[in-house]
Amino acid sequence: MNVVSSITEIPAAVWDACANPVPTGPSASAGASFAAASGATSGSAYNPFVSYAFLSALEASRSAVARTGWQPRHLILEDGTETVLGVVPCYLKSHSRGEYVFDHGWADAYERAGGHYYPKLQVAVPFTPATGRRLLVAPGPQAEVAEVVLLDGLKTLCGREGHSSVHVTFMTEAEASLAADYGWLTRTDQQFHWDNPGYGSFEDFLNALAARKRKAIRRERREAVENGIEIVRLTGAAIDDEAWDAFFGFYMDTGSRKWGRPYLTRDFFSRVGASMADQILLVMAKREGRYIAGALNFIGGDTLFGRHWGAVEHHPFLHFELCYYQAIEFAIERRIPRVEAGAQGEHKLARGYLPNTTWSAHHIADPALRRAIADYLKRERAYVDAAARELSAASPFRRDAIDIRPPAEAEMEAD
Repeated sequence: MNVVSSITEIPAAVWDACANPVPTGPSASAGASFAAASGATSGSAYNPFVSYAFLSALEASRSAVARTGWQPRHLILEDGTETVLGVVPCYLKSHSRGEYVFDHGWADAYERAGGHYYPKLQVAVPFTPATGRRLLVAPGPQAEVAEVVLLDGLKTLCGREGHSSVHVTFMTEAEASLAADYGWLTRTDQQFHWDNPGYGSFEDFLNALAARKRKAIRRERREAVENGIEIVRLTGAAIDDEAWDAFFGFYMDTGSRKWGRPYLTRDFFSRVGASMADQILLVMAKREGRYIAGALNFIGGDTLFGRHWGAVEHHPFLHFELCYYQAIEFAIERRIPRVEAGAQGEHKLARGYLPNTTWSAHHIADPALRRAIADYLKRERAYVDAAARELSAASPFRRDAIDIRPPAEAEMEAD
């Protein structure tokens, strides 16, 4: 097991062979049958955030580096012939910002008791609350064994360097279950995701909603563009420096108000724009010839991931149009099975985004702190489960909207 201080110490092809071994990128997904695409599980299809291009852009742009509290400590698992079997995107953290799984209370309690919570090890995609594989193992008969070895390697690194803990966030449910089997504490939370059972159009989606919700969305979409606003979707070579400059301004405005200090540098957007243009959807609003708002999405093999939004002019329902309705419409057109619209936001429920469980796993070195956190997590899980049931009961969908596909297609599958 090796530890590297930069992803550039690993060849891009080697990293990606572990991170995204299935040949289903955005272009392949768009051309595949919907049945094949929807059969992929979240985490097995192409995930842009664990790709070498995305993670290296974070480091090269100075967004996720030691100076910002994200010091790379990536794990590399090799066999006896120096063939890489698996990798883990891991960071030494001096704070808990930019993670979206909140452990500030744990840190405060441990510090008050005389302990040192920081630095800690964080297995994550920095600043990105999107579910995906974290134990990035190349496929093969020894894949699960390699995942266990990586989990053990994280514990070993934690003990060897004297850190308080290891946190693996926004991992898949299967990975969380495996970690629990090997003594890790597991934690749940929820996000709101939109699922596409095969809609042929946005109108098909609306017809699956209760009448009152359907009417409200139509009104919101209409009013969002009333003040002479034009919506444009940009992807690939159509995303130029003018669009990135405008979007970065939106991002800085939102970040400064919400977090105090935005995480990503302007250079980051240039880098992902150069290396991942076909995996990016930028939804922009124009008024009187200039960009006034925008939403950034990344296109995965089975998921459209909504990431950032911002505006310099504020118009009623424009946020909903750019972030939610345009994402749904794009997913329907591209036959993408799922839209993840980021962390939090119960307001998404009325717009067709339903609660979904997210998972994390935690290794706590101090036995006393581990016991206290284990007790807390037991109570927190009960609360999360109850909240999910309550929110699911408030679904905006009609109870009889079960199968919206054309009758002939449904009958063919039944046969």
